[in-house]
Amino acid sequence: MKYAVIYHKTRTGYSAHAPDLPGCVAAARTRKATEKLMREAIAMHLESMREHGERVPPPVTETNYITVKREQRAS
Repeated sequence: MKYAVIYHKTRTGYSAHAPDLPGCVAAARTRKATEKLMREAIAMHLESMREHGERVPPPVTETNYITVKREQRAS
């Protein structure tokens, strides 16, 4: 399964969360370290859900970037 992960630059590094897995988060000083921790967090989150007999939600969040033109300020 492939879950979307949102990364946020913070004052001290990066934080991340998976919208399809509420409560599944990670944070670290670098983006690379945050990605590693998030991969581990997702694996543990799914394992815990299965162990507790919970339904594992399918990945449904989709991502995309939208480019917008910057408006010129009037002089």
